[in-house]
Amino acid sequence: MTPQDHLRAAEEAARADDHPPPLDALSPYLRFTRQEWARLRADTPLTLSEEDVRAVRSLTDRIDLKEVEEIYLPLSRLLNLHVAAVQRLYAARKAFLGGNGNAGGNGRKVPFIIGMAGSVAAGKSTTARILKKLLSRWQDHPRVALLPTDGFLLPNAELEKRGLMERKGFPESYDLPKLLRFLSDVKAGRRHVKAPVYDHLTYDIVPDAFIEIDQPDILIVEGLNVLQTGRMPRDGRAVPYVSDFFDFSIFLDADETLLEEWYVRRFFRLRETAFRDPRSYFHRYASLSDAEAERTARRLWRTINLVNLRENILPTRPRATLILYKGADHRITHVDLRKI
Repeated sequence: MTPQDHLRAAEEAARADDHPPPLDALSPYLRFTRQEWARLRADTPLTLSEEDVRAVRSLTDRIDLKEVEEIYLPLSRLLNLHVAAVQRLYAARKAFLGGNGNAGGNGRKVPFIIGMAGSVAAGKSTTARILKKLLSRWQDHPRVALLPTDGFLLPNAELEKRGLMERKGFPESYDLPKLLRFLSDVKAGRRHVKAPVYDHLTYDIVPDAFIEIDQPDILIVEGLNVLQTGRMPRDGRAVPYVSDFFDFSIFLDADETLLEEWYVRRFFRLRETAFRDPRSYFHRYASLSDAEAERTARRLWRTINLVNLRENILPTRPRATLILYKGADHRITHVDLRKI
């Protein structure tokens, strides 16, 4: 079977199982079918065009305007309500402190931070970019920034030194103290906070290049392991996690079979595009035959990405405020929202 045949088979199987199973009565989540969730859009206007969606869509993501209407418009409405509620709480706490202190710790503007987690090939980047566009068009919070956490990966030279190149994307491959300092500064309302830049072509950190985050209304932080926790301290001292800085978190989920086929499909697309650039870290894969490319992609998926998914990413799903479940064609089949 060709990769296209594998993908069709996986997506047909996913379509046959499109109906979400009921949640246990003790679940901390409320479950919505696609149709139930779509109705929660209410009268939220559609502010994106098909061209806007094409501009932010990743290589193999098939998201379209209908998906935006039925899934992401209701989500943007929910997030807008959360942002407004936090702003009201901020004002109430400021009044409570009565001028002897302040709600945010230093009187500066405090952004609402959204964390987005999920597997490689789940479509996090596309989802984050669509939400950025939608949220920036609400009147109360026009300044929305997006931060991929790839920039906080350790440089390749350091990963090689530590023997971690085969575990790139695993929790231990990130400069966690640097990421925590960045989030602490942003949440404290500091201006011109800098984050490192990652180049997917060279597969490495770009020296002396930075993304500057300057007091946005909303910051979307997207990455594989952003909901990860660590061991609890024995002495009871506070140990911050990345997710401690989030006001809302989203997990993008899909069946492992679909994720593998989407990964293989993306590998084939990259073989025909980015891998052909001599500067690409993966340039050696550009000349692979179809059979060799498929074997290579499936090996990389099963020995690296699937292991990371099972060991580190999937266990964090229950920590999310909201879970989006993807089925065939990257189509959201149902949504779980944590109860208040």
